[in-house]
Amino acid sequence: MTAVLGTDAPARTDGGDSDAEVIRASLADPDRFGGIYDRHAEAVHRYLARRVGTAFADDLASETFLSAFRIRGRYDPERADARPWLYGIATNLLRRHRRTERSGYRAMARSGVDPLEAGEADDHADTVADRVTAAARAAETADALARLTAKERDVLLLFAWAELTYPEIAEALGIPLGTVRSRLNRARRRLRTALDHSTH
Repeated sequence: MTAVLGTDAPARTDGGDSDAEVIRASLADPDRFGGIYDRHAEAVHRYLARRVGTAFADDLASETFLSAFRIRGRYDPERADARPWLYGIATNLLRRHRRTERSGYRAMARSGVDPLEAGEADDHADTVADRVTAAARAAETADALARLTAKERDVLLLFAWAELTYPEIAEALGIPLGTVRSRLNRARRRLRTALDHSTH
């Protein structure tokens, strides 16, 4: 799981304005919303691609930002960082693709190939043994992810792949903080159990 973590901290591309300030400014000047896209589109797309593959991720990422643009007037200006809001929109859109997501994890479990790494060129520094071990572990992880409930998977992947904090996950999914903790705990326990059984 740790190999899938990246750094998705919000970048400042427009003189240091917070996401909330950019969204507020976009109400009068819609072009300003492009700053939100510039800051977060790559990270949101990467999150979606890991969940449903790049073919669906392209459309879902576009739909995420179109939806965000349409409802930007309801954005809470007290929230400086728009990532939880955007990941919440993306996760809600994913609900229509649950079957595709589970099928993708099962395919990755059979092949051991992460869809985001499938198209990358081989790195000569990697050894064959490292690749075989990583592929086997990826397959086990994908199989375990496919076995989680959708709600457990949402919380776990927002934490692991989107790098949201517990309060940000609660905000993104519109659930209490205690629910985030219990779902994440349950997902980790189920994932750990599945991975322990696959190594014995």
